[in-house]
Amino acid sequence: MQAEQLLKTVTDVIDEHKGENITTLDVRDKTTVTDYMVIVTATSERHARALCSYVSEKVKKLGISHPGFEGEQGSDWVLLDLGDVILHVMTAQAREFYQLEKLWRMDASQDDESAVNR
Repeated sequence: MQAEQLLKTVTDVIDEHKGENITTLDVRDKTTVTDYMVIVTATSERHARALCSYVSEKVKKLGISHPGFEGEQGSDWVLLDLGDVILHVMTAQAREFYQLEKLWRMDASQDDESAVNR
């Protein structure tokens, strides 16, 4: 599956299941770890885990057999590593605290054309 197709699948699933403030970061020119990062706010810790589960189930059906899942029960940040796309699902408090969008900007003063809010 192409990275862009995987990205669309991930964002569609989290949008369908009420993920909030979905942000996609194109990090291809910043790291070799992944092509895209998706950051989304969940309404609760349970919602965060559920969103990752929904995405995991969907991509398994599409042929990605072993997505990496990080985040303990009761965690306010859950990560799903799909290779070309890494999904960060966070509570509003965790997202405010860690500010991943700001962290992945090359230059905070420049327009961040690689971030797209949905």
